[in-house]
Amino acid sequence: MMALLLKWIVPWEFSWVFLASFLLAAVLYWRGSRELAVGGGRRLAFWIGMAIIYLSLHTYLDYYAEHEFFMHRIQQVLLHHLAPLLIMASYPGAALRAGLPLKWRARVLRPAARSWPWRALGGVFGNPAVATFLFVAFILVWLVPSMQTLAMLDWRIYRFMNWTMLGSGFVYWALVLDHRPRPPGRMTPGLRVLSPAITMTPQILAGAIVTFSKTDLYPIFEICGRAFTFNVLTGQLVGGVIMWVPAAIIESIGALFALRQWLALSRRGRIRREHRVQQRPIVRNA
Repeated sequence: MMALLLKWIVPWEFSWVFLASFLLAAVLYWRGSRELAVGGGRRLAFWIGMAIIYLSLHTYLDYYAEHEFFMHRIQQVLLHHLAPLLIMASYPGAALRAGLPLKWRARVLRPAARSWPWRALGGVFGNPAVATFLFVAFILVWLVPSMQTLAMLDWRIYRFMNWTMLGSGFVYWALVLDHRPRPPGRMTPGLRVLSPAITMTPQILAGAIVTFSKTDLYPIFEICGRAFTFNVLTGQLVGGVIMWVPAAIIESIGALFALRQWLALSRRGRIRREHRVQQRPIVRNA
């Protein structure tokens, strides 16, 4: 029993970069959530999301993702949809900042946030059109059989693929789940609710194409050695359904979270006040 447990806990491909990044985020959140007294529901969402990321990237599950198409699709849905959605729904920004020592916040974090490179990056990747495009594009690009082959043959491209899926998920869900009106939020509350319906459409189409394909689109998994022995087309069909149904369900849940924030803003009158300020006529002195 212990040997089986260790097999699953020990990473298939160890990464110091991932482990250091993961531990840094975990320690900062743990410190900050204690200082700010973050609610239990938000803590639970954050830690479940972090656990999903660790299980997907730094356990033996990664072996199956590299040796079976439908397991790879499960990994990508977890990294791109579920884990970022859970973590962004916990609104971890304040807790992560509070986890830093006060001197670091004053001497490092604030100057960095005001620097032009940081503002340029925020302006580009925080743009709703860019974030939405990348969220969908990274799914479709890595589904191209030739790109999938490159990722499976080169560990550097494979890790880059996983980081792009995770990063684009974080950026997109941060915009959709923003609880502020616009401005300062970058999306209007209505667009936040509508956006998941827009992004899930090409994913559903791609999933349907893979599901109903009668040829092996990804023979690279045969070259790498498949983890299971059932029919190749059956595994491909299951992978297409995973892209199609669970991914769409997760995005629908994200839209419901955005709708809840929209209703909360409306109840507090923040949307109406913003509208009145915009519509207020300018009175000039005679």
